[in-house]
Amino acid sequence: MDKSKFAFGKKNYILLAIGIAAIIIGFIMMGGPGSTETLFEPEIFSFRRIKLAPATCFIGFIFVIFAIMYKSKNNK
Repeated sequence: MDKSKFAFGKKNYILLAIGIAAIIIGFIMMGGPGSTETLFEPEIFSFRRIKLAPATCFIGFIFVIFAIMYKSKNNK
């Protein structure tokens, strides 16, 4: 099979997988116990859920965009 017919190269798929993994990790970090009507859970305002997890997701999305736009020098 001719490799020039493929939209992405091997490096693109590796970068795409890294980006998707970062997004999944970010969403997992956002999870946790929530507050109910009778019980307030202060964990919903933790650094991990408010700042770290969204930043991880954002970096993952940027990585995915980069993986899609990346064109190797061998793939002309």
